[in-house]
Amino acid sequence: MSVSSGGEAIVSGLIAHGVDTVFGLPGAQIYGLFDAFHQAQLKVIGARHEQACGYMAFGFARATGKPGVFSVVPGPGVLNASAALLTAFGGNEPVLCLTGQVPTAFLGKGRGHLHEMPDQLATLRTFVKWAERIEYPANAPTLVARAFQEMLSGRRGPASLEMPWDVFTQRAAVGAAEVFDRFPAPQPDPDRIKSAASLIAASKTPMIFVGSGAIDAGDEILELAELIDAPVVAFRSGRGIVSNAHELGLTMAAAYRLWPQTDLMIGIGTRLELPAMTRWPFRPDGLKSLRIDIDPVEMRRYAPDAAVVADATAATSELAAAVKKIGYTRTSGRRAAIREASAVALKEIQQIQPQMAYLNILREVLPPNAIVTDELSQVGFASWYGFPVYEPRTFISSGYQGTLGSGFPTALGAKVAHPNRPVVAITGDGGFMFGVQELSTAVQFKIGVVVLVFNNNSYGNVRRDQRERFDGRIVASDLVNPDFVKLAESFGVGAARVTSPDHFRAALEKALADGGPYLIEIEVPRDSEVSPWAFIHPAKP
Repeated sequence: MSVSSGGEAIVSGLIAHGVDTVFGLPGAQIYGLFDAFHQAQLKVIGARHEQACGYMAFGFARATGKPGVFSVVPGPGVLNASAALLTAFGGNEPVLCLTGQVPTAFLGKGRGHLHEMPDQLATLRTFVKWAERIEYPANAPTLVARAFQEMLSGRRGPASLEMPWDVFTQRAAVGAAEVFDRFPAPQPDPDRIKSAASLIAASKTPMIFVGSGAIDAGDEILELAELIDAPVVAFRSGRGIVSNAHELGLTMAAAYRLWPQTDLMIGIGTRLELPAMTRWPFRPDGLKSLRIDIDPVEMRRYAPDAAVVADATAATSELAAAVKKIGYTRTSGRRAAIREASAVALKEIQQIQPQMAYLNILREVLPPNAIVTDELSQVGFASWYGFPVYEPRTFISSGYQGTLGSGFPTALGAKVAHPNRPVVAITGDGGFMFGVQELSTAVQFKIGVVVLVFNNNSYGNVRRDQRERFDGRIVASDLVNPDFVKLAESFGVGAARVTSPDHFRAALEKALADGGPYLIEIEVPRDSEVSPWAFIHPAKP
């Protein structure tokens, strides 16, 4: 036992779990916590808006596989960061939010104390995996350990801890920091593995779909794919699990060409958004399905013919072994058909201009391990299928949350995690302005992200939908923007302007060589982009 403040007790727990970096924005309720960060010499990246704190922690977590930690004030601060927590929830990332609460004497009184919410914990619990309050310093070791245990066990996700204002500085006898083992993952059931292997043995043209739940199972998935000649496709979060450089690692544009002939869909750590929700046409013609997922609830959300509730790595390995045991007859010419689908799709997607011209250059210039964050923009949408990804955790998306404005601050967090790797944020002019103030953060903490601002002076997708679906009535989708180059330079950020793909390569190479934060404004005439949606919501095979 030692005498510690509540803030110091929390920080001791963070250090015990290997945390050395925290993203945050201090305020009155959490002064005691930030003082504890300082005393423990943790690296604190201070942002200009709470939403950026959360997104940076998300980018850090996705880029590393380790928990990302951020701290903001309660009430408005938590709500400002809530979009990032929701993104982490959707993306299954371990992001820990540390926040304050009204003083102990005011808990539950509803007196309107500074930043008070009617029930902050209840609100948080609707979009994080686990949340709790630390009411005494002595409770901190156990509850911090529980937060990490919850975040990292089973289906990963965000957690939150709140502490009353006065407890952060209250001193008391506190036990040593605790670290709990993760909850045991469910083991693959042998009978279910056997049933899944039988489905594969009976198939001729299987296809494997992967999501973020399979992000650490790439070797096992590739072994299974090569065993049964199955293409592997990811929508957003699973990209790079099997490299697009491998002939079985397909973009969704290429995989869609094989969809009509597919007789078995194998989902591993994925919600199956592409084939089973609204993206691809429903297949009522006897298509079989099997799923591997650590979350048993997924098997009710979309009930497959064979369900294996287990960790993706263990279950895929056992499934491959079972398939070997019972045998699998490859379909003659399957690899050739897969290669042809990839070649045809690569040619077809070049019609998405000017987006593909820029994405082609971006891929040619960046090394395989460079990290790219997407954004809801015309180039961001096209990147889902038009930007090859070669390694997991190198393409970071907001997933099904589609959180506009997430791309730039998420990239900052990824760069903090990997300072020696190139990190590029794809943004549009609308989304970038959600977090433009974080250029200050990039300069202050020397975070060398290259941000691409594709400027069409509009929320381009909204404007297209209004034109095409609402008889051309344009409402609140046209934008008046600053001069992004001058704006960046006023922050002390290097900047350049590009008006066509012909000048992009030189500008990108210069930006990467600069080493510091750098902004490239890319002018795109309004309404000039070809819609990227033909390869995301295809009308027909």
